This record gives sequence, structure tokens and C-alpha cells, in this order.
Amino acid sequence: NQDDYIQGIWDNSPFIAWIHNISKNQMKYLNSKIKDLNLGHEMRFIMGIYDNPGISQDDLVVMFGQSKANVAKSLKKLEDQGYIQREVNPENRRKYMLKTTSKGNELVPKLRKISKDWEVEVGITDEDYELKKRIKEIAINGMKLTEEL
Repeated sequence: NQDDYIQGIWDNSPFIAWIHNISKNQMKYLNSKIKDLNLGHEMRFIMGIYDNPGISQDDLVVMFGQSKANVAKSLKKLEDQGYIQREVNPENRRKYMLKTTSKGNELVPKLRKISKDWEVEVGITDEDYELKKRIKEIAINGMKLTEEL
């Protein structure tokens, strides 16, 4: 039975493999709903910028645990597509502050709606608040643990 086989794999898998699987499947779902936009994990970056106007590229590297090169490539794509813009930080002229454009501001609520639809489909409910809070704490602890590595 296929379900028994899958369950056996999961019983022996590390917790982080489950989180990775959830993340990958959510991205697959989001991409299926907005195929025409040609966005992948850039969706997460645009939401991070939308929620944190003025955030720096370095902040995104820490927030998402991605390489500087990967983040730079994604930001270039978002900028070229007109979703974000960079402004020189007046306090440090070598750094840029990122913000969403009006096009980005229109996109993010749509992405959030699709993301919420996915949560409903997979069974994430308001009762899962404590679980979400705990996973967020673990993510923050992971960022702190690795920020100097």
C-alpha cells in the first residue's frame, strides 16, 4: 500500500525533512496558481520586503538562510520584473534599502490569499497557533545559531 510505504519513510525521517517537504509542497502549490508570473522562491523575498520596507539584502540572507549570491540573483529578477526597487541607504551609501513597488504591493496580498488557501487545503487551522509560534521560535533560534558561521 502506497500510504503505508510513505508513512514508513516519514516515521524514520528527521523533523527537518518534514518541514522541508511542507515548504517545497507549498511552493509547488503557489507556483501552480501563478504560473504566468515566472516566480519561484522569489515570492518569499517579495513578501519579506513588503513586510519590512527598507530591509537590506544582508537582512534577507539571514532571514531566509540563503546565500548572498542566491538572494542577489532573486532580487535582480524581482527588480527587473518591476516588483521591488532599491534605494541607497543614506546612513550607509554602500548598502541598499529594498521596498516593493506598486506592482509588488498588488501582488503580495494575492500571494497571501493563495498561501492561506493552501493552509486550509492541508489542514492548518487557527488552533495551530501554538504550533506555528513554536516553529517560529525554532526558526529564530536556528538563525541566531548560524549567523556567525
